[in-house]
Amino acid sequence: MTVILGIKIPNRISTSPIFQDIISKYGCIIKTRIGLHSTCSSICANYGIILLEIIDNSELIHLKKALLKIDGITLDSMNL
Repeated sequence: MTVILGIKIPNRISTSPIFQDIISKYGCIIKTRIGLHSTCSSICANYGIILLEIIDNSELIHLKKALLKIDGITLDSMNL
């Protein structure tokens, strides 16, 4: 079963180092990472959405718990 995590990061400038550390720790279970945020030549949005494709569900609950410790982050998952 494939799991897609959708993660909303409301303050990505200050939380991205913490987020990056967590997904690096769980990098072996992440097949695909897609980051979405609004940007143009004059502004770079301070919020974003990250999609993660998880290939090993054995560590998924630990990954979710670690991510939810970051202030303001929300997440949801889709099982395919």
